[in-house]
Order: sequence, then C-alpha cells, then structure tokens
Amino acid sequence: MSTEPLTKPAVERKRKKNVINRLVENPLIGKVSYETYRDKVRDVYDGPQGALLATASLLSLHLAFGERLFRKRRFELTGVKKILDVGSGAGQIAKHLLKYADRDAQITCCDLSVEMLRRSRVRLKSNRPKYSAADVTRLPFADNSFDCVTCGYVLEHLPDARLGLSELARVLVPGGRLLLLTTEDSFGGAWTSRVWYCRTYSRHEILDTCRQVGLDVHRELWFSRMHKLLRAGGICLDLRKRA
Repeated sequence: MSTEPLTKPAVERKRKKNVINRLVENPLIGKVSYETYRDKVRDVYDGPQGALLATASLLSLHLAFGERLFRKRRFELTGVKKILDVGSGAGQIAKHLLKYADRDAQITCCDLSVEMLRRSRVRLKSNRPKYSAADVTRLPFADNSFDCVTCGYVLEHLPDARLGLSELARVLVPGGRLLLLTTEDSFGGAWTSRVWYCRTYSRHEILDTCRQVGLDVHRELWFSRMHKLLRAGGICLDLRKRA
C-alpha cells in the first residue's frame, strides 16, 4: 500500500466523495433526540421493512457471506459456551450460531424490536435460543456474562458508537470474543443509511473507539477477496476484550 501523501486532486476527489455520501446519507439521527430516533427505528423494524429484512439479507448475499465467516472458521466459535447475539433482527446471525457453535452453547438473541424477535423465533424454529428485548445502550445482563458476542449492523443506529461498544465490552468476559459488523461511510453505506434510517462510520472511528473501551482488534475480516479489493461490505471485525 502506498504511503505517499495524497496529491491535491486526490484530496479534492476524496472531499467530493464524502460530500456526496453525506448528501445521500439519512440525516434523521442527527436532527432528533436519541429517544425519538430510537422509537423511529423500532417502528421501521416492527413494520414492513422489518418483515422484508430476511429476504433482503438473502438477496443481497449478506446471509451467504455471513455464513462463510463461521463455516471457514474465520470467526471461531469452538469452545464458547455463552453467546449473545445483539440486534438479532430476523435471526440471520443466530441461524449461523445454531449451525456452527458447540451444541451445548447457550444462545441469547437480543433486539430492540419485539416484533423482530417474534419473526426470529418463527424463522429459526429452534428451542435453543433465549430472547430478550433491549436497547444495546442498556443491556439487561450482568458484567462478564458472555464469552462471545455477535453484533451485526446495530451501532449505526446510535449517535455515538461508544454507547454500544462500552456495553458490549461490559457483558463480555475478559478475553471474550466479539464479532462486530457495521455500516461504513462509503457510497453503498450511504444508501444503506437512506433505506434503514441509520448513520455510517469511518473505519478509523470504529477502530479507535473499540480500543478506547477495551476491545482489541484480533483481525479485520472481509466477506471475500473481492469485497476487500473494492473496500465493500462494511466494517467487519474480530475483537477480543482486553484481559
């Protein structure tokens, strides 16, 4: 990777791209109180958009690419006994957890939307997971409750990533594993923001915030080589809670 400073034209192109992304990105999260915004997000996922979430994940190949992370053991589940899936949605990640985690692993699915938890329960057709409706900024679990947490596309519904990351770190045991996925401030991420009323994050911002709350980067993950080449698919991190 080149370490040469950006030339003036390159800087201008980068600035222009960021301006375009900001114009596309949904501005709601910065215009209302967090409580008002949270209610809007709950309404979106309780409604028709939430009902189509599983289908959208399938058509966008996020379901298949997400499974690859577990199938190829790029995020290792072997040996973990208590797993929390935050922002379970329609059970996209929970479905992989049921398939690839140890059979005696306890799985808890958590989501802001009670309706999404109902959809997840119907879709998963399993008695293994427990379900809990909660805000990621106030998780109803004791400190050091889980040795593994998965959190897919939740932080973009927060005005500050630290609000969620500090809670995820709190409920993890020291040395515990966290799979984190969130929407990046790319052009594709901006359109995701427009559809799902969320914000986007820069990779540097997320990495820095993780370190601040005691989460060390074990590795950055990509769905495929093509995703890495094109810098697509959002931010995907394998994290460990600092001992």
